[in-house]
Parts: sequence; structure tokens; C-alpha cells
Amino acid sequence: MPGTYRPRRCPVPGDGSLERLRHEGHIVVVGASLAGLRAAEALREKGFAGSLTMIGDEPHEPYDRPPLSKQVLLGRARAERTALPRLRAVDATWRLGVAATGLDMAGRRVRLADGDEVPYDRLLIATGVRARPWPHEAEAELDGVFVLRGRDDSAAFARRLDAGPKRVLVVGAGFTGSEIASACRERGLAVTVVERGAAPLVGALGGVVGAVAAEMQREHGVDLRCGVMVTALEGDTAGRVRAARLSDGSVVETDVVVVSLGATRNTEWLAGSGLGAGPRGIACDAGCRAFDIRGIVTDDIYAAGDVARCPHPLFGYQFLALEHWGNAVTQAGVAAHNMLSESADRLPHLEVPAFWSAQFGVNIKSVGVPSLGTEILITQGSLKEHRFVGVYGYQGRVIGAVAFDQARWLPFYQELIESTAPFPPPFTTVDRRPDGQRPLDADFPDPSVPTHGPTVTVSGYSPADRRMTFTPAH
Repeated sequence: MPGTYRPRRCPVPGDGSLERLRHEGHIVVVGASLAGLRAAEALREKGFAGSLTMIGDEPHEPYDRPPLSKQVLLGRARAERTALPRLRAVDATWRLGVAATGLDMAGRRVRLADGDEVPYDRLLIATGVRARPWPHEAEAELDGVFVLRGRDDSAAFARRLDAGPKRVLVVGAGFTGSEIASACRERGLAVTVVERGAAPLVGALGGVVGAVAAEMQREHGVDLRCGVMVTALEGDTAGRVRAARLSDGSVVETDVVVVSLGATRNTEWLAGSGLGAGPRGIACDAGCRAFDIRGIVTDDIYAAGDVARCPHPLFGYQFLALEHWGNAVTQAGVAAHNMLSESADRLPHLEVPAFWSAQFGVNIKSVGVPSLGTEILITQGSLKEHRFVGVYGYQGRVIGAVAFDQARWLPFYQELIESTAPFPPPFTTVDRRPDGQRPLDADFPDPSVPTHGPTVTVSGYSPADRRMTFTPAH
């Protein structure tokens, strides 16, 4: 709804104002996607009876994003039918199709692209990430070049696949790019994947597992080109993409290109606000309260989902920014709880990261932060069979695990991570094969060499070999 809402202002916590906030306050959520919606629902569930405003730059109500690179591309779901289920009524004012363009921390106001300003007593930032575009603007405008940013992009790309292109070129072999390639091959389409790293998924899971991902793609008929880059896209006189030139001098003829170069966190609108936000996300404490640029925690601004960067005690208090569905849901609940709580009652966000993907007939799931690992041990199954569990170690402790079609074992390995169990694990599993007799170099690329695919961004201090008892607070 247009117009500026001006509620009665509430002080920040600590002066007996929480009851007033609960009944008369105004909470603004910037980001009307998974984290934003679940936070709004949690606020109402916890008794918030004040005014709630939801701001989103897309015209659509909150929808689920994982199906966009899976079921929608396979024709098993329509993009417009991916709306997130409502767990409860949120009774909010929805400002959809208008982006936030600025933040006035002193005046506690969010500026919008239409010139309006929305005041707040508490602010939750859940603006997430967006797909990186093709860097050359003229080439990006060619007909047949796609970037899967959101629902409309996925629907348009699915329609192009329905038309039966001669060849689809996927630029980037991270999780999204690999899922797109898998969907195209399942449709029977010719696919070329170009990845500048040594293998698919190498930035997220390392070279040992990346080699398995490469085998999977080639066995399913993907023309996989690793260690090269697309240097130019070429079009015909009608403005339709027709070919891609690669850094090794080769040319790939294609009539559809999908760019999957990773994600950019949506923090540009916070520039100059005084909030501790940048390309890596918004720096927060373990309770999702945002820091300002001086390193002082705020009491009225929170962040949740892909855009939040929080320290985690299990990983040496590194700041983790997670592009994970489950993390967005849990973090939203923690932020909502802490917004309405006194300091003694606030909860930390201690969720162990978890991620899943389905591609080329294989279910891939991970827990912990594999990209922190320096070694990997195949504790169950076999790399050759593409059915295994790999456990990652760092400085003598278990830091993460990944399963290819062995997901039922992951809760056990999550317990090892939570208890800071030693690496390599001292037990001998019933299914350990010859390739699991000793740890291997996990073979992650040099951090200075960009790759497509990490779902966890790590920054801060190096993790120490800690011994602690981990008890989740929620």
C-alpha cells in the first residue's frame, strides 16, 4: 500500500519498553522471501501485536527458490505455483515491487525506491542474494542468454527449454549450474558446461569429491570443460546468441546460454548507512543483531538468511554467511525471538550448517563446513560407485561431512561435528572400502582462485582445535 505509515515510536530494549513494543511497536522486514516470511510468522507466533511491514523488490509474494533450478526446469512444477506455504497469518502491510534504497539508522527509517520512507522500531534485514550477471552488458542482452535470478527468470528459461534448443551452454559448475545441466540432460538436450575451476563443485566440496561430480556429468552425456573460461558470447544479426568463445581458443555453438557465476549479497542499498555491511554480508553477533561500522552491536537492527554473517562457536567463531534453506528458516526464528526478548532471554544461532542438492540421479547432502577442511576420509561406500560418505578434517577434528546417496548417516556425523570429535574418526565402519583406509588431501582450490559453487562464505579468525560440549539452545 502506498503512503507513509507513522506509528508511535518505541524505545530500544532495556528500559522496560518490551511490552509496549509488543503491543504498539512497528517492525519492518526488508526482504519478502523465505527468511523474511518465516520471521514475520515467528513474530506473530511469539505474541507481537504491533504493526508489521514487509518490503520486497519483487512483485510476487514469498516463493520457494530451490524448485526453480530443479522441478520447474523439468516441467514438474510451474514457477507461479512455487509460493511458500503460510504457517500462520502475519497481518502485515505488504510493500511489494518496491526496493529499499537506503537506511537512516539515526532516524530509524528505511528509504524506498518510490521516494517513500518507512519508520521502524525494530528492523529485520533479509534481502538475501542475487545471481551474478554476465559481465559484458551487450552480450548479456542477447536473446537466449539467461540468469536465474528469480521466479520470472526460471519460467522464461523453462519455456525456452520447452522449445528444444540445439545446445544449452551452462557457464559455471557450482550447485545451481550442475542442477541446471542435470535438468537439461534429463530433458534429452545437448549440454556443455564450462567451469574455470578444476572440477564441478570444487569450491564447495574439494577436488576429491569434485572428481566424482565430473564423472557423473560426463557419464550422463554432459560436454564438461574444466579449467577454461568463456571469454565472449557472440550473436547473429538478429541479436540471438549463436556461439561462445573459450579461453583455450575453442568455440561452442549454442543457442541458449545460462549464466551461473555464483551470488552477490544484496547490501548495496546499505552503503553510507553506518551499518557493518559489505559484499560478504551484514556482520552480526550470534543472536542476529547487526554491528555498525564501529563494531558496536545494535539493539534495533537484525539480519537473517543469506545476507547475514554470524560467528559460530563450532567453527572457531568464524563469521559464516550461509546460502542454505534451513539456515534461513532457523535464523529467522532466532532473530524474531531476540527482537522481542530482554538480553538475558536471547538465544544464539547455533544451527549446524546443512545443504542438499539433487543432480544426475544422485542425492547430495552435507553438514558442517566442508570447505574449512584440509583432509577428507571416505568412511563409507566408494568414490567409484558414486555412493559414499566423506568426512572432512581440520587440525585434528571433524569439521564437515558430505554424502552421495548415503544421507541416512549424516545425523551421526553431525553429532561428531557437534562434539568436536577427533579426525580421522577412530572407529572402523562396516562399509569402509579400500579408498577409505587413509585420509586424503581434500584438494580445495587456492582461495585466491575464484570458483563457482561455494554455499558457505567464511571470514574471520582461523578455527582452533577446540574441545567443547555443544548443546543447541533451541
